Amino acid sequence: MIPLEKYAIYLVTDEPSRYKGDFVEAVEEAIDGGVTLVQYRDTESSGRIMYERAIRLRDMLVSRDIPLIINNYADLALAVEADGIHVGQSDMPVEVVRRIAGSKITVGLSITNMEEARTIQSRSEIDYVGIGPVFDATKTKADAAPGMGLEGFKQIRHELSDLPAIAIGGITLELAQSIISAGADGLAIVSAFSKAESPRKVAERFAAYYRAGTAT
Repeated sequence: MIPLEKYAIYLVTDEPSRYKGDFVEAVEEAIDGGVTLVQYRDTESSGRIMYERAIRLRDMLVSRDIPLIINNYADLALAVEADGIHVGQSDMPVEVVRRIAGSKITVGLSITNMEEARTIQSRSEIDYVGIGPVFDATKTKADAAPGMGLEGFKQIRHELSDLPAIAIGGITLELAQSIISAGADGLAIVSAFSKAESPRKVAERFAAYYRAGTAT
């Protein structure tokens, strides 16, 4: 399973076309700045292109001891020997993902409200949760749920206190420390990297804010 500290600066990839240069090179630059985990999310590419891109990511990440999580596609995760799979509420049920993938792969689940947190059917099959959107996330995901705010995050985090919790949705440098103080084990960041002139500098700043937030 993925160690807790690897969730700290959690890069969720934006659509590849939104990056200014080569997609994998931009991710690599962010890792050089302090990203600790990468979730490959891509809704615009064909299956073949996703496979080839995931292979490139895996080969680059494995040499740096950075976990790779595949969004949604259990078959792709197994094909590229990724470290984990992340699914949402409308994706394949986590118990089915676990049955397909086996016990050695990490499985994460998105939680968007308290009802979802209280009605998880297969809690023992989940290794961590992504809670959000905490703030407005519609710029990177048009069908994102409304932002729950810090208080909403705190309530869900308390409900799921036995699982690592990653905050996602509208996370900026200015908000990073407040989210960590609210109980987040990691910060999932999307557009702050894809829009950055220097993904490395953005990662360095998030890593510094994370260290400061966990030290208080």
